[in-house]
Amino acid sequence: MTEKRTSVFENGLIWFGAAVSIAEILTGTYFAPLGFSKGLLAILIGHVIGCVLLFLSGLIGGMARRSAMETVKMSFGQRGSLLFTLLNVLQLVGWTGIMIYDGALAADGVWAAGRWVWCLVIGALIILWILIGVENLGKVNTVAMGALFLMTIGLSFLIFGKGTLQMPGGDAMTFGAAVELSVAMPLSWLPLISDYTREAAKPVKATAVSAVTYGLVSCWMYVIGMGASLFTGESDIAQILLKAGLGVVGLLIVVLSTVTTTFLDAYSAGISSESVSDKINGKTVALAAAIIGTVGAIFFPMDNITDFLYLIGSVFAPMIAVQIATFFILKMDNSQKAFHAVNLVVWLIGFILYRVLMRVDIPVGNTLPDMVLTMLICIVANKIFRKAPEKSA
Repeated sequence: MTEKRTSVFENGLIWFGAAVSIAEILTGTYFAPLGFSKGLLAILIGHVIGCVLLFLSGLIGGMARRSAMETVKMSFGQRGSLLFTLLNVLQLVGWTGIMIYDGALAADGVWAAGRWVWCLVIGALIILWILIGVENLGKVNTVAMGALFLMTIGLSFLIFGKGTLQMPGGDAMTFGAAVELSVAMPLSWLPLISDYTREAAKPVKATAVSAVTYGLVSCWMYVIGMGASLFTGESDIAQILLKAGLGVVGLLIVVLSTVTTTFLDAYSAGISSESVSDKINGKTVALAAAIIGTVGAIFFPMDNITDFLYLIGSVFAPMIAVQIATFFILKMDNSQKAFHAVNLVVWLIGFILYRVLMRVDIPVGNTLPDMVLTMLICIVANKIFRKAPEKSA
């Protein structure tokens, strides 16, 4: 039986849906104190950095025909990859909860039925998306993305048609911190893009379209959030939608965008878990992630996600840096080993370096310098220790 491959168009639709999210619009509101011009520049620089990394990360899975966490084994070994698999599943469950929470909060602000009710509605729709499955979502996604595209264009015209800029109160973050916050969202998708590019019929084209589509639409979402805050004077997404004159349409944007984005998190939690053992059913884990995320969104506050984004960056930026160096430059495959001690130590150095660089204001943010330094350390360390025999267990 031949495995069904996804088209370039289908991959583009998946990542369009990933980018259209309430979380991205909310993150965009944080840029407003910088002013429109500086805020836009920070958004663009950050997304160029983040999406180049997203492309390289997805290309590894597409070329190797392996899921994201299976590609991690190529750099860190069978058992060495378990740390990243566990952290990835945890962050994906966390993202599932955050997305449902944000979506329910916004939906309840537009139509007050109770936040917990909207959590259940959104959670149920995510479960439906999982049951349909990524390989069967073609027509459903085409309709959903078409509706979202039209609605977000309408939202953009309504917001930017206000015509009067307002400078919101509050302290402006530094430009470097703004760039880093812009990098953070595409960076959060690095540990799972290969789950989708591995099934692409044309992996290079599909990965390029995925990264470019996500980058452009994500920038659009950030700018909507920033523009809404500047033109309406609001950072509450529900109030932004109401002030823009959107009632039912605004509600549809909130619910549909939350479902299409959060589905990817829950689905990839299942795929990641399969790399631990062949006995694990990915769809069952994905459904469990959606349920846990829904329960978490009902009972726990999840208003500020900036610390969560930076934590993801500090864990996964050096991990991807090691993978890029191992796959593209060193051309190594350590998936038959239990551990690759050199790469694990290099990752730890990269993790510590990221946390240190967070205290330094760098115009391009701290992800790029951290990854460049981690890659250099990885290349040098492997050149030095490659001749030394490594234990396979």
